[in-house]
Amino acid sequence: MVDVLVIGGGIAGVSIACELAADAHVVLVEAEPELARHTTGRSAAIYAPSYGGPVVREFTRASEPLFGDGVLTARPALWIAVDDEGVDHLRELHADPITAQQAVEMCRVLRPPLAAAVDRTARDIDVMALHARYVRDLKGRGGEIRTSTRINGLRRDGGGWVAGDVRADVVVNAAGAWVDRVAAMAGVPPIGLEPKRRTIAMVRAEVDPAWPLVADAADRFYFRPESGGLLVSPADETPSEPCDARPDDLDVALAIERINAATTLGLRSVHTAWAGLRSFVADREPVVGAWPDHPGFVFFAGQGGYGIQMAPALARMGADIVLGRTQAPTIMSPR
Repeated sequence: MVDVLVIGGGIAGVSIACELAADAHVVLVEAEPELARHTTGRSAAIYAPSYGGPVVREFTRASEPLFGDGVLTARPALWIAVDDEGVDHLRELHADPITAQQAVEMCRVLRPPLAAAVDRTARDIDVMALHARYVRDLKGRGGEIRTSTRINGLRRDGGGWVAGDVRADVVVNAAGAWVDRVAAMAGVPPIGLEPKRRTIAMVRAEVDPAWPLVADAADRFYFRPESGGLLVSPADETPSEPCDARPDDLDVALAIERINAATTLGLRSVHTAWAGLRSFVADREPVVGAWPDHPGFVFFAGQGGYGIQMAPALARMGADIVLGRTQAPTIMSPR
């Protein structure tokens, strides 16, 4: 008998479980043998307040003072336009315009772009340190974590929910790409979540660790220095079924081709590559709340590629919604 059952051990699940555990008896279950195996453990790990829609940016800004010591490290985000499409996108970003020459001064391997802008409030995120802190605090508040615990049945029972040997007043569905499958198991309508694969690779290159994150304003590639090499991505969004995502060699090659065209790097040698699933609903904003006809089954999903950068503030609001301390505004409710 618990107050809240949280399904999912990524950053979404552990953050809201930790916030809930301050005032409720919480059990978190994760299907895999370890937490953060999928999207959380494969993140590009960037905090960029200029990135995402209005709601995402709001929660990102609100999260900055909540990250705590040792999680954020300064690294500006440099947005560049390499063609007219990029110039159009650059106008929509909430970043400060700079000249092409200033962009090259920030990252000497750039070919002069058509236009550029910089977000000096961007940061690197130590994702696993943040995740570990939530796990530690969740346990410190009396919460329980069960790994290797796949939910195979979830049914309504009176005023609560039953999953295996757990009976909970409220279920929080934070299962990432599997959110709609968990909802179907519970007989709850889906929210129309679409998982999309993103490929990332580490490439051998001579880099300056002080370079910013460099991203195409039209979202077709990005790169940044990482552990003596260069982290690169084609910023792909390939539709996918929920799965243990694997990188596509063509996507890795596409990232290298695009970055070589925008720089003098001449990248060739790939050290390793991986992929993760970023899950969105149609408007690409987070979903926090319950369907009116299915109280007690709360979605905490749809964070897309922004889940880590807005995790602290979103988790606090999510816990308030679950515990009835605030209502979910319309934009935050399931579609």
